[in-house]
Amino acid sequence: MITEAIVIEALKRVKDRDLNKNIIDTGGLRELKVKEGNVSLKIALAQTGTPEQMEVQQEIVNVIKGEGATSVGLRFEELKNEELQKLGGINEPAFNGPQILAPNSKTTFIAVTSGKGGVGKSTVSVNLATSLARLGKNVGIIDADIYGFSVPNMMGIEERPKVIDDRIYPVERFGIKVISMGIFVEDNAPVIWRGPMLGKMLNQFFTKVEWGELDYLVLDLPPGTGDVALDLHTMLPHSKEILVTTPHATAAFVAARAGTMAIKTHHEILGVVENMAYFESGVTGEKEYVFGKGGGERLTEELKTDLLGQIPLGQPEVNEEDFAPSIYSVDHPIGKIYEQISKRVIEKTRG
Repeated sequence: MITEAIVIEALKRVKDRDLNKNIIDTGGLRELKVKEGNVSLKIALAQTGTPEQMEVQQEIVNVIKGEGATSVGLRFEELKNEELQKLGGINEPAFNGPQILAPNSKTTFIAVTSGKGGVGKSTVSVNLATSLARLGKNVGIIDADIYGFSVPNMMGIEERPKVIDDRIYPVERFGIKVISMGIFVEDNAPVIWRGPMLGKMLNQFFTKVEWGELDYLVLDLPPGTGDVALDLHTMLPHSKEILVTTPHATAAFVAARAGTMAIKTHHEILGVVENMAYFESGVTGEKEYVFGKGGGERLTEELKTDLLGQIPLGQPEVNEEDFAPSIYSVDHPIGKIYEQISKRVIEKTRG
């Protein structure tokens, strides 16, 4: 005849998969009743509602019936946090993906996004990456705007990545490792792909590229909340976002949608950069607010974040010998603004 003692001994042969310990040693046996060959159990596991719970459930039924029980009734609950801590915590499964995406990766992902095109998002991306590198950080940049790639041209990149043993080695420019669809296409050809193909290419940028040790990986996202943005939000284990807008009310309004998507996917908003904030006369120093005022402030209020900086209208001095038409030099007034933005980013990420 089956007894409580027999049931307890049998349960010592059943392991909690997440803790790799038997459910008696974990304290997982909460209730036990035996009556006329019918066994009723309440079991606590590290995690419930998982495929592993179903395995444990079936194993318990088998071992208890193997000891002579007529029927086995089971209820489950989860072990309390303090119990899990005493048991050493849940065994994390080995991570088989690219190391840059591993949960313990030291790389901070900064996605630069906007609600609409034409607000200077890519200009902000390349100058943020350049300023972070000037401040001594190891930086990479992914031009994730697959349809509207512009990073290679902005940074003056003409060479192509090296491919060695099926691994892609990114192009380096200004100390930044760069990957873009624009580096792979011929003669500025358009990319005509649908959503699933875009996702595969983005995955290649993470899985096939030798990034090495990076402090920051800047992602120049396409504007809006389409397939690429959704894929990246799903793909990245953690990401911080910078929203780019102009002072115009409409640009700020549509940028708020991109910010809301970041919040809903549990990604942190670092702040807002207001581009084309004003035009400053080189003769008089007077500021003219060509696109109005207040877009950046309104966006920060709506998303409860910080205004990282305001970039005036301007253009870098073009060096024909070292051509990079969108990169501001370190001593340019706008270059100094980007340096201050980068210092705030480092401070906020503790990079």
